[in-house]
Amino acid sequence: MQGRKNYSEKLFISFQLSDRVPKENFYRRLSETLDLQFLYRDTRELYGKTGNPSIDPVVFFKLMLTGYLENITSDRRLLEHCSMRMDILYFIGYDIDEPLPWHSTVSRTRQLYPALLFESLFDKVFAMCVEKGMVSGHTHAVDSAPVKANASIENLELRVPAQSIKAHLTAVDSDNRGEKEGDQGNKTAMTANPNQLKRLAKHQDNLKATKSNRLGANNEKRSY
Repeated sequence: MQGRKNYSEKLFISFQLSDRVPKENFYRRLSETLDLQFLYRDTRELYGKTGNPSIDPVVFFKLMLTGYLENITSDRRLLEHCSMRMDILYFIGYDIDEPLPWHSTVSRTRQLYPALLFESLFDKVFAMCVEKGMVSGHTHAVDSAPVKANASIENLELRVPAQSIKAHLTAVDSDNRGEKEGDQGNKTAMTANPNQLKRLAKHQDNLKATKSNRLGANNEKRSY
């Protein structure tokens, strides 16, 4: 079932997230600029009608966009990074006391999306950022000598991703596959202690040496 995150900002006794994020902050302006409601329509067919609600598609793609802009390819590190940034929490629609989705949920959601659909939707989201003048394309040329103005860098400079979208998504798949394999490798192996193994071996020897009237006991191919 397609999940939809309903965000209603909470007013604490003396704290409100919107008051702590400057109006010129990049992620605040990005939140006020982007309209990602089309994602509900374009992903509706991927979800069933019953079951537990999924992660909100808008939240999911905002997380993916944040990872790209911050050059973070690990879902685990991405969620840790977001949890410590008030501006990013404001961008994805979470209050400071709300737990973010598990990193494994984010990884699983990305894996369940058809690859071509995921890339096309991500490209569309990123293209909207470029069209709104919030970020720069990865490859661009300037036919003049650029000079930085003596003004607010936050207001004037475009956010420039460290690598292309394709290279970033490839790194995301690689890093999170490695983390998953690492988690599985860290599981504790369970085994009997030496005394238990000795008692078991003695019991098996007794079974082999003792004739039994039970069905199948005299079968040479029986296993102990």
